[in-house]
Amino acid sequence: MEKAVQKSRTKTFTDLMRIRFKGVLDPLGAFFNRIGVTPNTMTMLGLLGNIVGAWFLSQGNMFLGGVFMLICTPFDALDGTMARLRGEANEFGAFVDSVTDRYSELFILGGLLYYFTTHDDHLSTIAVYMAAAGSVLVSYVKARADSLKFDANTGILTRMERYLVIAPLLLFNLPAVAAWIVAVLANITALQRIWRVRQQARQ
Repeated sequence: MEKAVQKSRTKTFTDLMRIRFKGVLDPLGAFFNRIGVTPNTMTMLGLLGNIVGAWFLSQGNMFLGGVFMLICTPFDALDGTMARLRGEANEFGAFVDSVTDRYSELFILGGLLYYFTTHDDHLSTIAVYMAAAGSVLVSYVKARADSLKFDANTGILTRMERYLVIAPLLLFNLPAVAAWIVAVLANITALQRIWRVRQQARQ
């Protein structure tokens, strides 16, 4: 069972984007390594940048919030690249990277939640809650599937797609649209992953 799953393991859109932009990420990662920036520092900078972005969102400044998200979220790809180029890539580093990714995303959604709550926009508040739940479930289902040796690398809205939905729409001051798209499609993605695991379990 385990061998069969490993052979059929698929790549998400996020994985494919890392491969496609390897020619960009490797030189950037090498540059930051040369000037003394560590992968952990890059991870923390990405998290802190998204926290600042979340604060702007909570204050209703969608454009600056989107700018911070647009700039800082790609640090997620750079820290792993830097660790690999240093020969320091390890499981704990990957674990910390994944955890900080979840925090970054939840801070961004938390900023939107605060904004919509303080403006009595109840429908948008519900959308942000659903988006946060869906985003967490997408990651949880995959992590749980991996621990059981299943392949759950599927779905229409993985982390990269969520980033490509939220950041541009924030720049165009359409936070409610972003929240609803993620709310619907992230939960569909979680269900897709659950169904994929169910199919494998039946084999």
